[in-house]
Amino acid sequence: MTWQAVFFDFDGVILDSVDIKTIAFAQMFRPYGEDIERQVVDYHIKHGGVSRFKKFQYFYEELLHRSINEETIAALSNTFSDLVLKKILEAPFMPGVTETLQSIKEKQIQAFVVSGTPEEEIQDIIVRRGLASFFLEVHGSPRQKDEIVRNILSRYPLNSTKCLFIGDALSDYQAAKQNHLCFLGIVKQGHTSLFSSDTTISHIIHL
Repeated sequence: MTWQAVFFDFDGVILDSVDIKTIAFAQMFRPYGEDIERQVVDYHIKHGGVSRFKKFQYFYEELLHRSINEETIAALSNTFSDLVLKKILEAPFMPGVTETLQSIKEKQIQAFVVSGTPEEEIQDIIVRRGLASFFLEVHGSPRQKDEIVRNILSRYPLNSTKCLFIGDALSDYQAAKQNHLCFLGIVKQGHTSLFSSDTTISHIIHL
């Protein structure tokens, strides 16, 4: 099939950067003890693609049993950005992604980024990694991924069943299915798939 559009998650799909963020969350919550650190890492891995704002709220309210306000969440997010940004700007591309992006550009297929990273931050990263010319639009949190996809579909003459979402997290899968997109699940070699057994998966980014 020739796709009308391809929607990309970012971490773990365009850049091999998932572990960078896992390490940052662990580092931030290590002072609260090994058990909290482990629970933070487990939650982060199981809820890939979910906004860091929602994760910080969960960590404080459900794990630390502390109240948290928007100001504190913003401060935590800034600390997190400081920990990860330089490493993300240096992270390697996922296998196959550069060839796939070049193919999409040559075929004039519309491409979008739909990330859980804060929108201004992901837009800045895309520019600084020299990727802006490959994407028609780049979006991130605080909007949910399914909402972002739905909004894009409402503004472009696209048949959702002829669009592909490439993602590595359940939030990507859910955004695709809720909007009737085809889906390719990315699972790194040696890692266990989070997706149902009937999901098409690959460790290489491709169309």
